[in-house]
Amino acid sequence: MAAVPLQGSLFDQTDEIRLGPLRRADIRRTVLGDGAWLDTLPGWLSGAGALFEALAGGVAWRAERWRMYDREVDVPRLLAHYPAGEPLPHPVIAEARDALSAYYAGELGEPFVSAGLCYYRDGRDSVAWHGDTNGRGSRQDTMVAILSVGFPRDLALRSRSGRHAPVRRALGHGDLVVMGGSCQRTWEHAVPKTARAVGPRISIQFRPRGVS
Repeated sequence: MAAVPLQGSLFDQTDEIRLGPLRRADIRRTVLGDGAWLDTLPGWLSGAGALFEALAGGVAWRAERWRMYDREVDVPRLLAHYPAGEPLPHPVIAEARDALSAYYAGELGEPFVSAGLCYYRDGRDSVAWHGDTNGRGSRQDTMVAILSVGFPRDLALRSRSGRHAPVRRALGHGDLVVMGGSCQRTWEHAVPKTARAVGPRISIQFRPRGVS
């Protein structure tokens, strides 16, 4: 499986890293079922290629190993985590967190405080099916917002009950997606592996306190 190098021309045509407005008229909400919903805003961030390069070269990425049953396996992506109060690796990430906190204040009732970064180097890197159900996410409705830069990769969602059709969204190029309502409890999401030749992608996940 060959990786595709990142090319700035695949993204927007500016090196100025800036966020667009968050307006209800621009955000598409999809009702998933069982109290879950999904908001999407393509191209919220301009200068996505420049931010990708800044994060790829400037973040202290970690390669982790997790225990599965009787053996340890490599986590198929690189990771970085910034808990509440820790400086973020780029000013626009703090700006995005604050903008999301303000926009969703009425529904979420609290701010986004942490940022987790995942670096998908090629199509072999992935995230298995899961919900963010550690901590309060296991028993309360919450939100997880994801800002993507780099080559588009599919975010797949499936209903835990099996009563609703699965959903896929290709995310990259500064796209925003927000999973809300009961999504973390009643649905699962994944970034599947792909045999297609794809380039690298970084996702930035924002969560409220106590959700992981």
